[in-house]
Amino acid sequence: MSLTDLKRKKPKQIIKPVSVDDFIEDANNYALGKASLLAAAQTQATVKGLDKKSTKMYRHATFTLTEKSIAQLDDLSKSTSIAKSRLLRILIHEFSQLTPAQQNQIANKRHDET
Repeated sequence: MSLTDLKRKKPKQIIKPVSVDDFIEDANNYALGKASLLAAAQTQATVKGLDKKSTKMYRHATFTLTEKSIAQLDDLSKSTSIAKSRLLRILIHEFSQLTPAQQNQIANKRHDET
């Protein structure tokens, strides 16, 4: 195995079937210089995660959490459809908006994490 085998490969683009009428309509739009409706729909569907510009403002971090905290985070993520890292950013932001007294009250509250 060479180092070229370790390169990250670009994921294959999934091509969705298109009806004949949609194809013809899109071809007419192309001929008239209008935006492609099918390409826009596919682009929006395939864009997932962070784009190249936004990744510069994020850094990878590792934290140690209890099993209970991980389970709660998983449940929150599933029920809200929000990524776990985004949920943590939201919670950190909300906590930072509290007064020091409120922060201390929350920090000193026992949560039975044993």
